[in-house]
Amino acid sequence: MNTQKTIDHIVRWLKQYCTGAGLNGYVVGISGGIDSAVTSTLCARTHLPVIALIMPIYQHPDQVSLAADHADWLATAHTNVQKEHTDLSDPFSSLEKTLPAPIQDDLTMANTRSRLRMLALYAFAGHNRMLVAGTGNKVEDFGIGFYTKYGDGGVDISPIADLTKTEVYGLGEAMGIHEGILRAAPADGLWADNRTDESQIGATYAELEAAMRFEEMGGNTDQLGEREREVLSIYRKLNGANKHKMLPIPVCRIPEEFR
Repeated sequence: MNTQKTIDHIVRWLKQYCTGAGLNGYVVGISGGIDSAVTSTLCARTHLPVIALIMPIYQHPDQVSLAADHADWLATAHTNVQKEHTDLSDPFSSLEKTLPAPIQDDLTMANTRSRLRMLALYAFAGHNRMLVAGTGNKVEDFGIGFYTKYGDGGVDISPIADLTKTEVYGLGEAMGIHEGILRAAPADGLWADNRTDESQIGATYAELEAAMRFEEMGGNTDQLGEREREVLSIYRKLNGANKHKMLPIPVCRIPEEFR
């Protein structure tokens, strides 16, 4: 991949889309991870107004620190970037007190965190006539569906969704993203124990990328090693289970004779 040409292409695409829609710029949620760092930097390079929004919910201090460092660096390097910090811990606590205890399992509440952040992003976007830029990469968005429906999946535009995680890291290095973010283990920041993406999925992004390529090429499983087969099984299981996120919402079509 030609990294610089890819960067320039995405930046042009972002600028053209936003100006074509008659809107002012972009809002990006900053998590302290590589995907949001790259997405926000690409948006900043459009020279359109950008809000870099940090939204901790009982967040691990390391994640908040990385997010703040990136937002500070971005706002210093680009005068069109505005850093905002909105702590959503209290609203989340109110939901915990309001929702019935039996439905508050770990996954439900992790997804609730993501959906609460989506509300905040759209509050800033709506008030400022901006678009919410998604931060999902290709494996997450179109491979295993590793995102929250109507949470971090609730966006207006997806600038890095055709890039693998490896390619996202390449763009990050080329654009001078904070070394701490480049080294940090990917994590979605939705769990109290700060678990990594790999611990949740059972495979690294590099392994999942290989499985995704294998599926796209229609390879022969007899040629795979034991670990490769294991990862392919993980990929296929998640891809099947999360199709409801990745496909358009089903519409029940009414036969014309019923009208």
